[in-house]
Amino acid sequence: MPNRSLLARALPSSPVAATTVLAVTLLFAVVVPVMNAVVRDGSAMHLPDYIIPLIGKYLCYAILALALDLVWGYCGVLSLGHGAFFALGGYAIGMYLMRQIGTRGVYRDPILPDFMVFLNWKELPWYWYGFNHFWFAALMVMVVPGILAAVFGFFAFRSRITGVYLSIITQAMTYALLLAFFRNDMGFGGNNGLTDFKDLLGFNLQARSTKLALYYASLVALALALVACRMVVATKLGRVMMAVRDAEPRVRFLGYSVTSVKLFAFVLSAVLAGIAGALYVPQIGIINPSEFSPGNSIEIAIWVAVGGRGTLVGPILGALAVNAAKTYLSAAFPETWLYCLGGLFILVTLLLPRGVMGLFGEIRLRRQNAALREEAKHA
Repeated sequence: MPNRSLLARALPSSPVAATTVLAVTLLFAVVVPVMNAVVRDGSAMHLPDYIIPLIGKYLCYAILALALDLVWGYCGVLSLGHGAFFALGGYAIGMYLMRQIGTRGVYRDPILPDFMVFLNWKELPWYWYGFNHFWFAALMVMVVPGILAAVFGFFAFRSRITGVYLSIITQAMTYALLLAFFRNDMGFGGNNGLTDFKDLLGFNLQARSTKLALYYASLVALALALVACRMVVATKLGRVMMAVRDAEPRVRFLGYSVTSVKLFAFVLSAVLAGIAGALYVPQIGIINPSEFSPGNSIEIAIWVAVGGRGTLVGPILGALAVNAAKTYLSAAFPETWLYCLGGLFILVTLLLPRGVMGLFGEIRLRRQNAALREEAKHA
């Protein structure tokens, strides 16, 4: 087995890999709209309108995978509750979208959303105030997941809960939220959630131009999230995070506040997940309690593992590849696609324990060793 530190250095360097991803992002920004709007219908290169929000959804998943990689791949904290932060961001923007419907709803109430009228609510709950303003909703997209992560993380990390125990309680957290949001008296639409959105900032959500704008927003958000995470891991704080991942007792012995380091990574990761959820909901058109499902959070961890945790670029590739395969397999093999997907995860776990990016790192390391042997022969 290759030495872990050597393999880490042999992985595609973060600046080069990040630059490559940014270049691909620019390519996507040009190619996808052209293939949708310019290439004629019937051409093999034409992208139908429904593909644009589908790719946008994949990009939101990529941001979510990147968020988990920051806290798991670089800080060693395996959270199986990141689906909760994603869903909370989605509900925050969904509440704004519901307030924008106004008299265009089924019951034509200018204040109360349709589900509240149906359930005989007499007035708008206090926690819905402010969501008629986009700036407030955008703020809540980051603040709500951030506060939940700060409170939860503070008590968990201060108590030195680590490993599988931390993973279990993060999953318990998202399951508790799932049960809470299923209740009609919570004021979030119950089992049906929030849907029937009309427009965003005055733009019709069904218009091609709006879908394209949301696609661009997701693309830009992914690029900015990658740059932000790269800036964090490249600093001294990033090196301390990796030290906590590899040898937490030693870092604590050296005088660093392990709780503060973990909490920072956890909160930043939750905020990124909330932003991903906020971009996801307008493109999908619905947000309901199923997004809190513990299975969703486990799937996020699988994306990161497939791509290669601790690489930033790997989780992005893992999220895009796994979800594209999921879409294809569910259509081509509707009865067996779950087995195909499960087999893929098992094979990757057994054959590529460091993910796809780890495979690239091993190949690069072998080439470096071969080059060194050649130099030694001629010396």
